[in-house]
Amino acid sequence: MTFTPHGKHLVAGEWIATEQTFSSEPAHGAAFDFSVGTPDLVDRAAKSAEDAFWSYGHSSRKERAAFLETIADEIESRGAAITEIGSAESGLPPARLEGERGRTTGQLRLFAAHLEKADYLDRRHDEALPDRKPLPRPDIRLLQRPVGPVAVFGASNFPLAFSTMGGDTASALAAGCPVIVKGHSAHPGTSEVVAEAAHAAIRKQGLHPGVFSLIQGGRRDVGTGLVTHPLIKAVGFTGSLAGGRALFDLCAKRPEPIPFFGELGSVNPMFILPEAGKVRCEEIAKGWASSLTMGAGQFCTNPGIAVIAAGEAPAFAESVRAALSKIGAQVMLTDGIAKAYRDGRNRIASGSGVRDVFTSSCDRRNVTPNLFLVSARDWLANHTLSEEVFGPLGLIVTAESIEELVVVAQSFDGQLTATLHLNDGDTDLARQLMPILERKAGRLLVNGFPTGVEVCDAMVHGGPYPASTNFGATSVGTMAIRRFLRPVSYQNVPDGLLPADLLSD
Repeated sequence: MTFTPHGKHLVAGEWIATEQTFSSEPAHGAAFDFSVGTPDLVDRAAKSAEDAFWSYGHSSRKERAAFLETIADEIESRGAAITEIGSAESGLPPARLEGERGRTTGQLRLFAAHLEKADYLDRRHDEALPDRKPLPRPDIRLLQRPVGPVAVFGASNFPLAFSTMGGDTASALAAGCPVIVKGHSAHPGTSEVVAEAAHAAIRKQGLHPGVFSLIQGGRRDVGTGLVTHPLIKAVGFTGSLAGGRALFDLCAKRPEPIPFFGELGSVNPMFILPEAGKVRCEEIAKGWASSLTMGAGQFCTNPGIAVIAAGEAPAFAESVRAALSKIGAQVMLTDGIAKAYRDGRNRIASGSGVRDVFTSSCDRRNVTPNLFLVSARDWLANHTLSEEVFGPLGLIVTAESIEELVVVAQSFDGQLTATLHLNDGDTDLARQLMPILERKAGRLLVNGFPTGVEVCDAMVHGGPYPASTNFGATSVGTMAIRRFLRPVSYQNVPDGLLPADLLSD
């Protein structure tokens, strides 16, 4: 093993052990012991983060960009260790971990470049009008400023890109907010080595040690302590609907409520319109099977439901079944996720009117794809059929008419994505569906598959509840920085007292 974890927390620049420990549950290789987080550690980390904010929150964009670049460098220098322990803990193949590491360092560098551009500051200036009647107008300037210390919860399905130094952490640090990460117990060793990279970058850049802390494991009291701590000013979360909603409610019930930016789940429906279903049935079926099973279906953008005209459904279902039958067992991230997948499969299979198209057995952490078919009428009568099953499970919903297909579209809860598969002859129906789907999803696709999220300026990874808890935000792309900023107006403030960003390009 290239990297042997020491199992400690990083709090205020110190590696700290606690008496109670938990063991990792790797997909393969040796298990390691890690210290369990405590509310006391949360308090120490939060107080240090608040102390760090008085310097880091007022640092220059150039300084923060250099910090993000240095973190990326430190992560890359630990690439072999990250791949080895990350693959052992998660069961993900090395190539996937290496790609995800590239995405992680890439988004750190993207935010560094975004800081240099300064567009996110949304600087505005209304000059004074002393002669205006009946009253003069004062000089007013506006600037986006960081909110303060932020709590981030690591995600199970992305040990790197959505965890310790993932998009939430990167965007918060870019904004000028110190971060406390609650590491996910599915990959504590991976979290630790990435935290070591952040710690090294803090020391190289001479920053306050409270800028970043990692607290591992812990019972519910650690998560509760984080989101309810009075010094925490915002929370980033990627995970289950139940867990996210519980934390969201805690944030709302605080004496000082704070924003909770949770990405909670989505079935990402696809609508296969009539002409496309007739002409490109096999092509779309193969593409869906590949997207549905990518990474054992453990992506929040996994397209779990396909809606199609009843007349085209038999051929489509057979093509999907043939494609899925060639895909073998895959390792899921944890035993718990594998069990939840089996429970979800059983829930779908027991639904009224649901027919098996392709089913297979699962062995502990190894899972195989499953495919079911149901009429729109039965699907509309059973809301549980529209709930996410995290894993490689697909459900085909058949519509007897265009009107029924539209009703199905209208019935969906909020989604991260919605997809239209169409040919030229489907344009009129697509125009009818577009206004509906715009209200349902944060990202609309045509003739593609949503698995995979581009990290760029124009990306939205969010959507109406329950896809996320704030439909105006995104957790991917440069616009993610807005979550951890708030606008401040400066009225008649002399230049000598204004933030530097209001006086420079």
